[in-house]
Amino acid sequence: MTYEQAGEDPLHYFPCRYDRSRLLFRGPRRDVAGDHVAFLGGTETYGKFLRDPFPALVEAAVGVPSLNLGCVQAGPDAYLNDPATLEMTRQAAVTVVQVTGALNLSNRLYAVHPRRNDRFLRASPALQRLYPEVDFTEFAFTRHLTRSLADVSPDRFGQVVAELRTAWVARMITLLDRLSPPVVLLWLGLHPPPQAPVADPMADPPLIDAGMLVPLQRRVAAYVEVVASDHARAEGVRGMAFPPLEAQAAQGLPGPAVHAEVAAALSPVIRGLL
Repeated sequence: MTYEQAGEDPLHYFPCRYDRSRLLFRGPRRDVAGDHVAFLGGTETYGKFLRDPFPALVEAAVGVPSLNLGCVQAGPDAYLNDPATLEMTRQAAVTVVQVTGALNLSNRLYAVHPRRNDRFLRASPALQRLYPEVDFTEFAFTRHLTRSLADVSPDRFGQVVAELRTAWVARMITLLDRLSPPVVLLWLGLHPPPQAPVADPMADPPLIDAGMLVPLQRRVAAYVEVVASDHARAEGVRGMAFPPLEAQAAQGLPGPAVHAEVAAALSPVIRGLL
């Protein structure tokens, strides 16, 4: 896999905020007083290491401004804890919501930061009783936490997985119900949603299976499933911009070829809803 490293001229995201929102979005700040498409999602929607993530490509294809409200490592909590962002989406002609993983949200076992949803804050008494041998002060991120819990006890980790899946579905239903229609639900991955549950916190998006998407699809105008083609996956990080120390992080994210496929799948659906 090849790497394009940003040297003296690294990619600038022009971070900005809108209105009363406490979330930091990719800029430059857009004036979207008229018809526009809003995009909610995680790191992929934000477009880390990319000059033109799929929201920008959709804008070019459809001819309607795109408001990229993606946040790095965001889960549904980032938006549900930020009413100003939800209010902005009510002005959109169409809202696209990316399916993110089930690790980055507060639940009955642990709490995450309300805006930086990958940041682990504390374990609940229930989780401490379930894993009495674990020192939870050692963890700062949800993926490290869940990977370690799975290693300590795969059997007990099954209870953690069940809680995370239940919480994620409930939280996503709440999010979708607070958005103004029409809403498009987007699956973006290297593989289709698994038919059977997979208790792997390293999957991407982690802990999500096809059955969890069924109640969500009933609440949206369209569901778009994009599985990266062999060609796009072979392109790897070609065309991405990142410093050498972030090469491994870039390798774990979809590159420009995958984003082009996402835009190609989304654009006709969005055009039909405008």
